[in-house]
Amino acid sequence: MKITVVGGGNVGATAAQRLAEKELANEVVLVDVVDGLPQGKGLDMYESAPVEGFDTKLIGTNSYDVTAGSDIIVITAGLPRKPGMTRDDLLNTNAAILRSVTEQAVPKSPNAIIIVVSNPLDVMVYVALKVSGFDRHRVIGMAGVLDTARFRSFIAMELNVSVEDVTAFVLGGHGDSMVPLPRYTSVAGIPLTDLLPADKIDALVKRTRNGGIEIVNYLKTGSAYYAPSAAAVQMVESIVKDKKRILPCAVYLEGEYGMSGTVVGVPVKLGKNGCEQIIEIKLTPDEQAALKASADDVKANIVKLAL
Repeated sequence: MKITVVGGGNVGATAAQRLAEKELANEVVLVDVVDGLPQGKGLDMYESAPVEGFDTKLIGTNSYDVTAGSDIIVITAGLPRKPGMTRDDLLNTNAAILRSVTEQAVPKSPNAIIIVVSNPLDVMVYVALKVSGFDRHRVIGMAGVLDTARFRSFIAMELNVSVEDVTAFVLGGHGDSMVPLPRYTSVAGIPLTDLLPADKIDALVKRTRNGGIEIVNYLKTGSAYYAPSAAAVQMVESIVKDKKRILPCAVYLEGEYGMSGTVVGVPVKLGKNGCEQIIEIKLTPDEQAALKASADDVKANIVKLAL
């Protein structure tokens, strides 16, 4: 197994380190346009191998030639948000970066599965899908796993319980229009609605929607990377180990949930072939309307692209 991580910034480098420590590949390649950056970080990571006890080979490079034959390509390249910016503010700049990355990586690894992490996430998945020419099951966005992790974390904090006992789903686009589903959320099997009043749940939903910008406002010069990298690696692990996990991921819809021509976060089964099934869960009219509004917001941004 060979995995390429494109983008040597905080998200990409942390993802590469997690992939190596979990030994999810024989070889992890970290690519970045900045001369010396991926080489230095790759060497630094590998020098931790004797301490952490992993034998994954780590290579840092500025050349896509080294990525040839990758089974999975994780794309984290792009500009991060700064205070006052929305994910959509990054649209055109990061779309150009995604196009360039995809055009260079895909010819070297024509059989790879692509996992997109760059923002604005859902639109960037569409860019990678169209530029690569891959079938939709091989181009998947990391958003719902991260948003769900944030929702679960906030619930655990509120109830003072283990995060392991909290299950949840957050669907929709990765932004202000994301759709947390309290109705599908439970703690050790107990419905969240039995444990918290509606106003507390609404506050947790709001905090989840603002989870990214909350961290951006703290950091001021960057954005989150520990949780995003962990979420991406969880997706990689399900694919590498063919675990068939049901995770909320951003995929291109072709009639599912009554929508087509857009990318939105929905539950999918992740296995060795990528997105092996889109799971259609029953939604209330309000939930369906919220999901459609989120998908329409993504579609409106797709229209702005010149692909």
